[in-house]
Amino acid sequence: MANTKTQPKPSSTSPGCELPGRVVLVMQGGGALGAFQAGVYEAMHRAGIEPDWVVGTSIGAINAAIIAGNTPEHRLERLRGFWHLVGSANTSSSLWNTFGKRNMVHNLVTLGLGIPGFFKANPYALLGTHNPAGVTQASYYSTEPLRETLDALANFERISAGATRLTLGAVNARSGRMRYFDSRDTALTPDHVMASGALPPAFPAVMIDGEPYWDGGIYSNTPLEVVMDDNPRQDSVIFAAQLWQQEGAVPETIAQVSSRLKDIQFASRAESHTERQQQLHHLRHIVRELGCLLPPATRAKPEAKALLAWGCSTVMHLLPMQAPALDDEDHTKDIDFTPDGIRARWQAGVEFAQRQIAAAPWNQPVNAVTGIVVHK
Repeated sequence: MANTKTQPKPSSTSPGCELPGRVVLVMQGGGALGAFQAGVYEAMHRAGIEPDWVVGTSIGAINAAIIAGNTPEHRLERLRGFWHLVGSANTSSSLWNTFGKRNMVHNLVTLGLGIPGFFKANPYALLGTHNPAGVTQASYYSTEPLRETLDALANFERISAGATRLTLGAVNARSGRMRYFDSRDTALTPDHVMASGALPPAFPAVMIDGEPYWDGGIYSNTPLEVVMDDNPRQDSVIFAAQLWQQEGAVPETIAQVSSRLKDIQFASRAESHTERQQQLHHLRHIVRELGCLLPPATRAKPEAKALLAWGCSTVMHLLPMQAPALDDEDHTKDIDFTPDGIRARWQAGVEFAQRQIAAAPWNQPVNAVTGIVVHK
């Protein structure tokens, strides 16, 4: 019978903080907006909370690989190294703030030269959009600089050893199907990270096992489902760093329409996906509760066991970490790799996550038939 109970609090993988289950950090794609995710991780790290499992798509995949590919004491240093590198081409853009031209200047720098350690102009693009360059060259930019950056900042041998589980989302350019590459099952390499961030037509597809892969964000930019569908299911606390505004003001200009379009597209229906998962997990808990009402002899029958196996008692606490909109951002915010923009979003991530951690909502009593608890 349903009742209210307080979940047990086993230790997380990090000393100094107790959480009810494994710690999962889930990160969307969103280019420069991903500095917010680094801030979320910094707040977790300061609180002694280290993720057991990191899941990412696109820029989230890059942040995730750096976190999983380093020991806890080196993670912040490596994350700062990445974000300092990608912001280094725009160090002088703040001088243009006085004239209100910051976005225009840094956008021109990014579009013309690329981003250090991330991507550069692809000479094949000069041959025209109908040039048969092949799927791994049909793009405006090359991401080969990212390969060198990942080699320098993430230890893929550590990832393969499984100290911290890493899962990366990418979509098959041929079949159009989403695939999650998981270090639990596959030896991950920089190619897997680059595939997860290969947003077309800006970036080229990456070949893995003979198949071309693009950025998973064009299919599902919020990789929460891979955590909630994981088997075997486990009690979890999920920190979900979300970069796009699902709700927003009605746009009144073409620029605002472009910005709102991106937000809706890349927010990727995170809320409705979560509601659907809540329904499924609620039903699993009901199956378990119904099983408890059956006589022992009935529960022992093979056919009853097969049906009751659909039930479970796991509880997942979901903490959506929503990046705030900055006052001066527009539809180009995802290429705002200026030091000022990076600092503002990083600090926003720190402050948001600190408030959530201080509130410790996972300690609240939950109903026994509740599978996924969303703490907004």
